[in-house]
Parts: sequence; C-alpha cells; structure tokens
Amino acid sequence: MSLVHNIFNTSLGRKYLMALSGAGLFGFVIMHMLGNLTIFAGPAAINIYAAKLHSMGPLLWVARIGLIAMVGIHIWTAIKLNSENKQARKIKYEGSIDPVDKHRKNDIVSRYAARTMIYSGLIISAFAFYHLAHYTWKVPQINGTDSDFETFYVYEQDMGNEQVAFVTALPKGIGKEGENAVDVYKMVTTGFGVWWVSIFYFISVGLLCTHLSHGLSAMLQSLGIKTKKTEKLINRFAITTGWILFIGYCSVPLSVLFKFIE
Repeated sequence: MSLVHNIFNTSLGRKYLMALSGAGLFGFVIMHMLGNLTIFAGPAAINIYAAKLHSMGPLLWVARIGLIAMVGIHIWTAIKLNSENKQARKIKYEGSIDPVDKHRKNDIVSRYAARTMIYSGLIISAFAFYHLAHYTWKVPQINGTDSDFETFYVYEQDMGNEQVAFVTALPKGIGKEGENAVDVYKMVTTGFGVWWVSIFYFISVGLLCTHLSHGLSAMLQSLGIKTKKTEKLINRFAITTGWILFIGYCSVPLSVLFKFIE
C-alpha cells in the first residue's frame, strides 16, 4: 500500500507514472500507424484489419479501457508535475540573491518547453476526441460530406470474384451469411477527401509527433537511459522517430487528397 502511495504522491513516482503511461501510448501510436498503412495494400487489406480488430470483442474493450486509463494517468501526472515545477521555480526565485543568474536562460527554455507540452497535449486530446467522433462513432454532422459513414458496409453479395480472398479472411460471421463488414477504406477515402479535415489532421499529427519526440526524450531521461554521454544520440533518435511517425500518418490523407488512393 505504501508503494502505491509513494508512486501517486511523490514527484519521483509521478515521473515514473508519466514515463510508463507515455511509453504505453507511444506503443499504441505506432501500432495504429501500422494499421493505417494497410490501406496502401488495397481496400481488402484495411477492411480485413479493421474487421479482425473489432472481432476481438471483450478484449478490444479491455484494450480501450486500458488506453483511456493511460491517457488519464498521463494527463494527471503532466498537470501535477507542471504545477510542482512552477512552485519549485517560484521558491528558487524568491530565495535567490541575484535572480538574474547563469541558470535563468535554461529556466526560461524549460518553462517554455513545459508550457508547450501541456498546451499541445490539450490540443491533441481535442483532436483525438474529434477523430473518434469522425471514424469510430461516425457522427455525420462533423465529417464535412453529405454521407453517413454508418451506411458504409461491405456486403458479401456486392463483392466480385477478386474479393473472394477478402471474404475468406474475415473473422467468422462477418461478411458471410448475410452479415457485413464496415467499409473502412471508403470511410477513410471519403473523410480525408475533405480538405479542411486533412489540414486539421496534418496540424494535429504534427503537434502529436512533436509531443512524442519531446516526450520520448524526457521518458528516457526519467528512466535513466538518457545521460550526458547518450544525450545527443537520444535526442537524434527522438527527433527521427517523430518524423517517421509524422510521415507515416500524413501519407494516408496526402494520398487521398492527391488521388493516389481513392
């Protein structure tokens, strides 16, 4: 019990919680990107991926609840640690004989970075909510088209011979015997065909990848992996990872906008 108390009620414990929840969310972001990229293998590939994902039933809900918990823990620890840092800086400033010292420049930089992480995190949270409403909850009023994504299904009787492999690969009971599978390919190409939706996506993903890049570096520092000796290598790794994720995520809406996939 004291261990749990120390984890949630000490700065060090909260740093570890933030790092570990961030690592979990980072893993989700990578897996989600890889799933998105199946669209380049054609409609059948991404529709099979989505159908198999949704056929997990209770396991999918366990994963969703775990993801929500990680998001909640990450936001809570970020707010608490940011508040503690502000208080610590205030005490340090008030106790200093000369507030304008050699550390002031670094302090300003760290404050700016902390504020940026908090604000970008809030914008990313708002984007995640919109993204869920757009493609998961399929709210028609926000998709920017006259289409209702709830009607986008792939029916067995509508499939040509070239899609036999798609039907065979679907989880049992989906796409067979009168059942249907969600046409994720059509949803994605229709949704990202709206220019302002894609622009919002680019901006939000840019913030997400910047956030992840800084977060990855901070997480490795919290875990003791980032040291003075490894700092340059870790920073390069974090920046490169951020760019790879940005390119991977943005490749889908860009391909839709430029009609590479339609």
